[in-house]
Amino acid sequence: MRDFHQPRRSTVHAANGMCASSHPLASAAAIDILRRGGNAADAAIAAALICGLGEPAMTGLGGDMFALVKPADSDTVWGLNGSGHAPKALTADRLRAEGHDIVPVASPHAVTIPTAVDGFIRLSETHGRLGFDSVLAPVIDYAEHGVPVAPRAAFDWARGAEKLSGAARAHFLKGDQPYATGQIFRAPGQAEVLRRIAKEGRAGFYEGEVAADMVASLNALGGLHTAEDFAEARSSEVQPISASYRGREIIELPPNNGGATALLMARLAENVGLGGYDPFGAERAHLEAEITKLAMDARNRVIGDPASTTRLPHLMAEETAQKLAALINPRRARPEAKVAAAAEEVHRETIYLCVVDRDRMVVSLIYSIFHDFGSGLASDRFGILFHNRGAGFSLTPGHPNELGPGKRPMHTILPAMLREGGRVAMPFGVMGGQYQPTGQLRLLTNLIDYGMDLQGAIDGARSFAIDGVLRLERGYGADIAEALSAMGHRVERPDVAIGGAQAIWIDETNGALIGASDPRKDGCALGY
Repeated sequence: MRDFHQPRRSTVHAANGMCASSHPLASAAAIDILRRGGNAADAAIAAALICGLGEPAMTGLGGDMFALVKPADSDTVWGLNGSGHAPKALTADRLRAEGHDIVPVASPHAVTIPTAVDGFIRLSETHGRLGFDSVLAPVIDYAEHGVPVAPRAAFDWARGAEKLSGAARAHFLKGDQPYATGQIFRAPGQAEVLRRIAKEGRAGFYEGEVAADMVASLNALGGLHTAEDFAEARSSEVQPISASYRGREIIELPPNNGGATALLMARLAENVGLGGYDPFGAERAHLEAEITKLAMDARNRVIGDPASTTRLPHLMAEETAQKLAALINPRRARPEAKVAAAAEEVHRETIYLCVVDRDRMVVSLIYSIFHDFGSGLASDRFGILFHNRGAGFSLTPGHPNELGPGKRPMHTILPAMLREGGRVAMPFGVMGGQYQPTGQLRLLTNLIDYGMDLQGAIDGARSFAIDGVLRLERGYGADIAEALSAMGHRVERPDVAIGGAQAIWIDETNGALIGASDPRKDGCALGY
């Protein structure tokens, strides 16, 4: 039992259904849909789309999504890849000839075809109950009448607003200033788009006036997108991948998703015995940093578009984990590897949520525009903010993740599930760009190795080794920072808390659901 003299959130307990998301209005809408007879897929779609209105710096209709679904009548997990392709006319040779060594992050060349909308429609058609028009009704209402800006959303707005340009400034600023806490953000253009999708399905977004607005806006900025690129955008059903950690099974999505990175980290952690230390001591943070460096290096050599990721079996092999684990010095930091990157730009923003319904359908879903406010570009008429996931491509010739016509870039966003004793016991996910696989490892080891409750496992202080720096949240004291420095780490305190997380534990013994949501964000877990 936690110490109630140390104020923090309790886990949330309910019997019939639950949503854990990064925005309270999204969680509340999900519960309302479950009460109206919708299932976890319906609720997750509505919650995600409302997050796009409550957290527009994090996600929106112009982005990508991934999902894992466990149907109510099965423990077989279904995977969905709702990530987009590069325009057919865009090549790495073209950008290299223009003098670029990375894809420009704030240019239309970084805008792959937004495929989240198709992903939501496919999720609704394959697993939903209410029908997509019914699921969109509360989202349209919020887009039309507005969402009060929450504190963390206001913080992100202020931090990212300078990236907005052109039409995006008109649609996402208030009097040319970032929205502040408590102000009402309305998106009438998005409301109209959602009404068209509700009536026409995917054609309401990928064809007709909405698609024409997106294509014309991108072309005016120098983009090579065509109406055909949008009309052909499709999400795809994929077979999840998995690996074990201390007798449990971690379920992830395959490339171009980076789920294999999280699985490799779990295997490295088991090989080095990550759970045998002070949970917030220097030794654990050091080992986690070394695991992160090795796994990211392996990822950067292997993962890209599914058709280009030919060495996935090598990345997933136990022999690979054992050999990499043997490189870790438990007392000394190793330099970060410098190789041809899988993605030149791989940090930034997203939302993650999970839903479990009365029948125990489980949805783990992540939805992103990549950088804060994506590319900073929006369509003129409807205000669709474009992500910049194409900045995740490499321009290194011959790399598995090299930009190419119709290719998908390597993605950092990772929805996950945990299977225990043959059943899906927990949907979970961690936000925060490259931190996501490290954050998943931290959450799982907090639960499994250190016996924390679900909320405590999310709340605990975080560290993250990236770009030659070990970032420590302020929850780590000066003594830990000094010990890590003595091990050879260059320690810094980040300006922004590291990541965010949501999870729901399915307690079969008591017939209950246990939810938790990260206090680093505005959200909450709600149930009924």
